[in-house]
Amino acid sequence: MSHGSLSFDRVMTPFLCEPCSAGFVPIVSPMCIQCGVMFKSREGEDHVCGECIKNPKKFGISRALGIYDKTLMAVIHCFKYKGKVQLTGPLSTLLFFAFLLNWRHDCIDLIVPVPLHVKRLRERGFNQALLLIKDWPGLTKSMNINMPNFEIDYHSVVRSKWTQPQTGLNKKQRMENIKKAFSVVDSDKIKSKRVLLVDDVYTTGATVDACAGTILRAGAQQVDVLTLARALRSEPG
Repeated sequence: MSHGSLSFDRVMTPFLCEPCSAGFVPIVSPMCIQCGVMFKSREGEDHVCGECIKNPKKFGISRALGIYDKTLMAVIHCFKYKGKVQLTGPLSTLLFFAFLLNWRHDCIDLIVPVPLHVKRLRERGFNQALLLIKDWPGLTKSMNINMPNFEIDYHSVVRSKWTQPQTGLNKKQRMENIKKAFSVVDSDKIKSKRVLLVDDVYTTGATVDACAGTILRAGAQQVDVLTLARALRSEPG
């Protein structure tokens, strides 16, 4: 259950050579207590970063498994853009570990994958965020983990507006691109719930923050965010 490279090595052994596995960098303290960005300086304690002070997020906290660079970036690109869905199992397991390490078992009611627009879903053939969480109930049973039953809901929140890919856009462009992109079609499922919003990558946070805002306006009690990867602040956009 380690959050370091050891668990990544173990889970990814059938898929990666040893040098590639060594390129994985886990997210560790010190980090921002809200958006979860890992600070470049390895000294000091966790605290709110300047970006979150300047532009407070709608979500509560965001956490990620590792840095969006080198090995993890390559693995996600193979999974997401090259259709290597055989990576679903190990990536889902790693993300589940990150969930267990960052949230108490009883503080999440509903898990929601960031939705894709129907056009994008047809092009790609799958929603990578949904694949990453759909087998979590089975993982709790196979690992004999005693935890409350959480529900995975991929119907109530939809991407109602077509947007161009966020890749290559700066922060301002990303925020404008994703504006009013999401809607809730079943607010009864969302109302008063503690929601965990899941995606594959957090770069500027524009997508997850916009989606979180939509869910909160529908009556959710809180929205937290979990992703496989988190870009460092120096990442473009």
